[in-house]
Amino acid sequence: MKLRKVLALALAGVMTLSLAACSKKTSDSSQNSSTPANNGDSSTVSLRIWGAEEDQDLLKSLVDKFKATYSDVTFDIEIGVESEATAKDTVLTDPEAAADVFAFASDQINELVSAKALANIDALKDVFTQYAKKSLDDIKAANGQGSVDASTVDGSMYAFPMAGDNGYFLFYDPTVFTDEDVQTWDGLLAAAEAAGTKVSMVFNSGWWNASFFYGAGFKTALNADGSTYMDFNGTSEDGITGVSVVKAMMAIASHPAFLASDDGQIDATIASGQVKAAVSGTWSTDGVATAFGEGYKACKLPTFTCDGKQVQQGSVAGFKLVGVNAYSKQAGWAALLAEFITNEESQAERFAKRQIGPTNKVVAASEAVAANKALAGLSQQAAYGFVQNVGGKFWDPTKTFGQMIVEGTLKDDAAIQSALDTLVKDVAVPAE
Repeated sequence: MKLRKVLALALAGVMTLSLAACSKKTSDSSQNSSTPANNGDSSTVSLRIWGAEEDQDLLKSLVDKFKATYSDVTFDIEIGVESEATAKDTVLTDPEAAADVFAFASDQINELVSAKALANIDALKDVFTQYAKKSLDDIKAANGQGSVDASTVDGSMYAFPMAGDNGYFLFYDPTVFTDEDVQTWDGLLAAAEAAGTKVSMVFNSGWWNASFFYGAGFKTALNADGSTYMDFNGTSEDGITGVSVVKAMMAIASHPAFLASDDGQIDATIASGQVKAAVSGTWSTDGVATAFGEGYKACKLPTFTCDGKQVQQGSVAGFKLVGVNAYSKQAGWAALLAEFITNEESQAERFAKRQIGPTNKVVAASEAVAANKALAGLSQQAAYGFVQNVGGKFWDPTKTFGQMIVEGTLKDDAAIQSALDTLVKDVAVPAE
């Protein structure tokens, strides 16, 4: 409790100190009164920002624009390389030594908040009103609700939505499949078999195979002790049993036109020429264009047959976020920078230069984004996406479970129920 109080006081002090340079306005009538001033001294605002290696040129451009926006302030902003995928582990190794601003995958937010490594953006909301001339509510409203939810923990915002393309959907070759074929797994697999080709998806990972359960109304959640809540071994709110979902997955996996891809190998599977349709994400776009042709199409995931009914397959909706280090000595400026590199203009530039899917509603609705076939497919699937927050012990059991389905080792309902019970038990192990 003492540590929490000390940290809270420290953050309050940091906010006061970091915005001290913002407390006075220049007397020059040409100066925008909303712009933080440097108080006429030679002090420098020093910040460090981390982003992916492939984003370094983009970040430099955005940082330069940030500096120009607050041109009366002397900045020393260092840009470093850190992948969104590994940001949490690097930050938690030594939060005080981490960058002031850093990008990370949305499934890392709970652990970062639990470790007190992220500044509470709600506590910094006055910064945006006074200097960015927008409220925190404005910032939230500008982005899709799913991305805002992914940025929020226990009712407080802890990061800014940056990208919304970390999900999956269906790519296919329209010379093999009709638009009607791809609406259902039954139609997709039948058409593939008739054409002498295959359809691929990753089954040996909980990031992928949970999509069938999510579509059927089942849930996962992160518990306070770092374990995972999972209800796959019961009956969902939609009245579907977990056993029925597994039987549907087994029917797909055992079909002669289905080719299971290993986790992390879907691009290689697409490039192999063995498939003409695959469940993947925007990162596979170039490979798909090569393998399926420039005329490839993308759409939402198919429905699957479960207890004689068609159930829409769900997916994991992943986002990339930008957070502020709770230990930053320039928390106010860090928050302004984090918001700036994720605002509408910055997301538009990010899409133009990197074809990264926006969370900003205006950018997402633009003609340029609509013309991107992969993002259009992702957008179709977005309505069926689920934000997956799970514990560290989730991955190995779900991998093993998916492999059992692919290998056909579950021979009857009793074996399926037993495997589901074991899965739910194994993912419920608390974090170490």
